[in-house]
Amino acid sequence: MANTKSARKRAEKSALQREKNRAARSKMRTLVKKARTAVAAGDAQSESIGVAVSGLDVAASKGLIHRNTAARTKSRLAKAAAKSTKK
Repeated sequence: MANTKSARKRAEKSALQREKNRAARSKMRTLVKKARTAVAAGDAQSESIGVAVSGLDVAASKGLIHRNTAARTKSRLAKAAAKSTKK
C-alpha cells in the first residue's frame, strides 16, 4: 500500500481511471462486435458500422487503442461490408 498521502491519492485516481478505461474499451469492443454480426447477417448498410467506426475513433483519440489499430479495424469492417454487398 502507498505510504504517503500523494501516493495514496495517485493510487485512487489510477484505480478510477482504470475503471473508466475498461468501460470505454468494453463499449468499443461491443460496438465492433455488433457491426461484425450485422455484416455477417448481410446488413452491410447497417448504422452499426458507422457507430463502430465512431467508437473506434473516440477510443483512438483517448489513447485506449493505437490509432493504427483503429484504422486497421475500420478498414477490415469496410472491406467486409463491401464484400457482403457484392454477393
